[in-house]
Amino acid sequence: MNRSASSNTAKLAYNANEIELPVIKGARGPAVIDIGTVYRDTGSFTFDPGFTSTASCASRITYVDGPAGELLYRGYPVEQLAVKSNFLAVCYLLLHGELPSNEEFRDFRTTISRHTMLHEQLTRFYTGFRRDAPPMAIMIGVVGALSAFFHDSTEINNPKHRMIASHRMIAKMPTIAAMAYKYSLGQPFIYPRNDLDYASNFLQMCFAVPCEPYLVNPIVARALDRITILHADHGQNASTSTVRLAGSSGANPFACVAAGMACLWGPAQGGAKVAVHNMLNEIGAIDRIPAFIARAKDRGTDVPLVGFGHRIYRDFDPRAKVLQRTCHEVLDALGKRDDPIIRVGLELERIALEDRFFIDNRLYPNKDFYSTLALRAMGFPPAMFVVLFAVARTVGWIAHWAEMIEDPQQKIGRPRQLYVGPLRRDFPRQG
Repeated sequence: MNRSASSNTAKLAYNANEIELPVIKGARGPAVIDIGTVYRDTGSFTFDPGFTSTASCASRITYVDGPAGELLYRGYPVEQLAVKSNFLAVCYLLLHGELPSNEEFRDFRTTISRHTMLHEQLTRFYTGFRRDAPPMAIMIGVVGALSAFFHDSTEINNPKHRMIASHRMIAKMPTIAAMAYKYSLGQPFIYPRNDLDYASNFLQMCFAVPCEPYLVNPIVARALDRITILHADHGQNASTSTVRLAGSSGANPFACVAAGMACLWGPAQGGAKVAVHNMLNEIGAIDRIPAFIARAKDRGTDVPLVGFGHRIYRDFDPRAKVLQRTCHEVLDALGKRDDPIIRVGLELERIALEDRFFIDNRLYPNKDFYSTLALRAMGFPPAMFVVLFAVARTVGWIAHWAEMIEDPQQKIGRPRQLYVGPLRRDFPRQG
């Protein structure tokens, strides 16, 4: 796993005793202190709510350096991959560790295209949901049900089974997502077309109808391809950690990904784009922006300012720079700059890039801000924003799941707790 103990050790003084803890260095980033023997040597656990200061695993997949504004997939800057590569090539990279050769890419693309369809019985699964069910709720249910249809690839200790399951998840997720969208609209399902690239196929499954031809706009397809690349992975975030935790018990990959999707659906991770859209919709008009910003600057109010800044990237998010250009390309190609919500967003962008409050507080428009505008222009409703996130993140989840299974040091997840409840008490006598 490319990790090694350094010559340095950390010393922990506890109850008049001192223990030495190994310091482990990775390829990049902060070293970590191995606390695996702390309980044995001291009788105490460490306390780290949210695991924000704890490395839960060693990984070769993604490196995030917030202060430096850097996000690497297998060592490659994500902004270079988004501009110079394509989503399926990035999928290959995340799964295998290297970019594919031309022949490897052709073989991989062919393999993925052969798995895009769903079992016809599975399509009937959709009719069990209410007609107004959120697409993400449908997605989680259908993905969880895949293990009932594809149990021939759930032997997790078999490398061939792991790869087949990985290919199936990457290939079928756009089909599952598009069908969830169509079901929410009451429209017929559109089957995948293997002659189209990944993004174009997803767009035609979402927006085509049987009664007329549908032509994919290449600028929109390229924009969606970039969006999926930029959302494919982001280290040990909540949903990825959920996939790893579920997988540590030996659960099948379909169940693990469904668990990750359920976590992603939470507003604290996957709901940022919906929050941006709600904010823009609440502002409603350009002439109401000054009053909104004035309230947002007032620390005594609880006016939410979402879509600006990032908790990890303090100076800039490399994904946002690519998405800024991509967003404007989409708006120009589709002529959507007069959309009332998008007009509000564009004016907010202009102000944020000039106003000292935004600049001094590093509140730059982030990836969620630009992707919200782009996805709205494409025609996706807010209910589909987290669904699109899940489609993109599937390959990251699968890559981490496979890496975890192959790690000889992997153990079943078992976080400890600081118990603060009642002391032992006996059950009261009866009568």
